[in-house]
Amino acid sequence: MKLNCLIIDDEPLARKGLQEYVDEIDFLNLVASCENALKAQQYVNEEKIDMIYLDIHMPKLSGIEFLKTLKHPPIAILTTAYTEYAIESYSLDVIDYLIKPITFERFLKASQKALEFHRLKVRAESNADNRADYFFVRCNSKYEKVFFHDVSFIEALQNYAVIHIPGRKLITYITLTSLENQLPKDRFIKVHKSYLVSVPHIQAIEGNEILIENDRIPISRNLRDDVVHQIMGNRLFKR
Repeated sequence: MKLNCLIIDDEPLARKGLQEYVDEIDFLNLVASCENALKAQQYVNEEKIDMIYLDIHMPKLSGIEFLKTLKHPPIAILTTAYTEYAIESYSLDVIDYLIKPITFERFLKASQKALEFHRLKVRAESNADNRADYFFVRCNSKYEKVFFHDVSFIEALQNYAVIHIPGRKLITYITLTSLENQLPKDRFIKVHKSYLVSVPHIQAIEGNEILIENDRIPISRNLRDDVVHQIMGNRLFKR
């Protein structure tokens, strides 16, 4: 297993030193070495980045500020000459905090910690993928078994929810919020206060509406950017 990593530091010598360290470690693959966080943002958005070695004091956008802008940040190891940001950094789930000048021994130890964390994360995601692919809801006087892949979207009806599956609508006494909290978040997303949609069933996005077969589901204005990003992510092909 190799970790795809980025080096982000505005000092050329610091970048060169870290790159030499990365080259010595067989489980690391350096994708790019960036002189600022803005350039790194492009790689985080467009490449599969598992880990970043991140300086704190940089022009325009500090390392701490950069981490705060990321909704799903890679594993982060801070590399800095300053100790006073350690507490704040750990509140951002930074895996380690390296003080310059950084020895190879210390760099290797932090990188091994990141590798172990990544392995645990992959294992957890794999276990999640093997979970049951169905759920039960009570409709009228019986419990109905519903497969995730059959659900196209769910709409709120006061304290009830209407679950749309092929050829049928299941009406169950449960709130949309309760369903949202229990359904797998990689398959179902909230696009409006009254709607959850199944990502695999989405056929198109047109303006502020999602098209699923013959239905048009509205997207809330304040959720639109997040919704589009969750649906398309890095899968939007550009010219």
